[in-house]
Amino acid sequence: MKFFLDTANLDQIREANDLGVLDGVTTNPSLMAKEGIRGEENIRNHYVEICRIVGGDVSAEVISTDFEGMVREGEVLADLDPHIVVKVPCIADGIKAIRHFTTKGIRTNCTLVFSPGQALLAAKAGATYVSPFVGRLDDISSDGIALVAQIVKMYSYYGYSTEVLAASIRTTQHIIQCLEVGADVATCPLSAIKGLLRHPLTDSGLATFLADYHKLNG
Repeated sequence: MKFFLDTANLDQIREANDLGVLDGVTTNPSLMAKEGIRGEENIRNHYVEICRIVGGDVSAEVISTDFEGMVREGEVLADLDPHIVVKVPCIADGIKAIRHFTTKGIRTNCTLVFSPGQALLAAKAGATYVSPFVGRLDDISSDGIALVAQIVKMYSYYGYSTEVLAASIRTTQHIIQCLEVGADVATCPLSAIKGLLRHPLTDSGLATFLADYHKLNG
């Protein structure tokens, strides 16, 4: 499974990249605003900075909700760097835009997916990635992991090449659950990825090894 970092924070992206496990980055307008990045030119420059750090795909989201606007914005974003994947919402004009981008050889990430039907339409339109939102479904007492599993099974059965990018990942346990149901990618905060390192037996084992070493070597 690939790990994408869900952030626009350059320091966190560098840290994950230095850890050696980063495969890509996903962003959205909210994450850009959180970093104080405002204005179209500044946002585009920030995407370029991210692409300079990351060796994999970087999802850059359009703001428009109409077909013409999404196409116009998406083509500008795609021209910024070969690593850019245009992130498009799962609405009617978004599906139409994904089909347009597919015919132009522009890769896409269909975001805000909450049902198997939406994921089916995205795949039929040629989306590179589809992003089911795990945490947001859990927030309304639905089962986000079950949706990821349904989409993985559907794509495998029908032979769609669209990758399942599990989004809105909140915890390390979410990552493990996405792994178990076969998600291609998990996009998550750095804290959730680093949480995979933690285990009490690792800590106690290392403490024992070091204590024994110091007993023998002073």
